[in-house]
Amino acid sequence: MSAVDITNLLNRYCECIDLGDLVSASLLFEHAKLKMITSAELRDHKAMLELLQRAIIIYPDGTPRTRHVLSNPIIHIDEQRGTATSRSYYTVFQATEDIPLQVIATGRYLDEFEYVDGRWRFSYRESQATMFGNISGHIRLTEELSSKLFAANK
Repeated sequence: MSAVDITNLLNRYCECIDLGDLVSASLLFEHAKLKMITSAELRDHKAMLELLQRAIIIYPDGTPRTRHVLSNPIIHIDEQRGTATSRSYYTVFQATEDIPLQVIATGRYLDEFEYVDGRWRFSYRESQATMFGNISGHIRLTEELSSKLFAANK
């Protein structure tokens, strides 16, 4: 039971998104409940995948042309219970043919984990957006999604 394993799991999500592998990103949460930026309700990994596929713009190279950087993880492990929690920040960078390299979003992840069969897995994630830049090259903004994102950003 190591904090390194949890940090690797946190970073694996970022890597999957940046590679455009939305299915693998969502499967990391197969046993988790999710409180996404766009909803107050708890969702499952299937709802997460649906949202990712509908919202994230994938470019001809198969990626969203982003780099999700996870920082300042604060991890607490309860070895007796086989559970852990983490608070961390994320920063999303993007560069496209039309948009120069820039920060497009920042926020926090509040995560919970459980240790099952010798491995850590997500059991809960709350994603909180704190600031947005120009996300037009990353997210397909429908009127509904836009109002939810920007309401969450207040």
